[in-house]
Amino acid sequence: MNVEHADRFLVARLLRGDEEAFTEFFDRNFGPLYRFALPRVADEDAAEEVVQTTLCRAVRKLASYRGEAALLTWLTTICRREIATYFEQRKKAPPMIDLSDDLPEIRAALESLGSEATVQRREVARIVHLVLDCLPNRYGDALEWKYIDGLTVVEIAERLTLAPKAAESLLTRARAAFRDAFRAAYGNEWNGVEVEA
Repeated sequence: MNVEHADRFLVARLLRGDEEAFTEFFDRNFGPLYRFALPRVADEDAAEEVVQTTLCRAVRKLASYRGEAALLTWLTTICRREIATYFEQRKKAPPMIDLSDDLPEIRAALESLGSEATVQRREVARIVHLVLDCLPNRYGDALEWKYIDGLTVVEIAERLTLAPKAAESLLTRARAAFRDAFRAAYGNEWNGVEVEA
């Protein structure tokens, strides 16, 4: 049974109230979501709280799951929103996740900095994190899987239940959306360096 079919089958069982399906749902998704949330909240208890809230919210919204992406992808999108809500409610800034070196337009800006690099890197990492969280549903996930987790296009395609060419196309659109959002935050120049097109 492929992932897409298995996910739809699990959701159908959940919607029917199958108790074993709920156990499977939580057991299968808690770990990956926790690993996703932990570096973003930088606190084990907070990560657990965010994941529990994510899973509970997902159960309430199961009828809206259309199966266009893997269930974990859908859950990750909900988790991103829960992380943002977590920080908004506490009026705190999210921790810095240093993923900025992986995107060429940001790498070019960082290489030009010199001694101010550490402070600037933290600021860029914060902006990158915020931009990823604001991208359309699958774009942030795809970029993160490619540039942070190091997944291949084929692996990303499997997660998104797409053909590899479709995943490549999605990554191209995601990079363009990221670049546009980053430019919207900083303009065409960041710290005196033009952001690559």
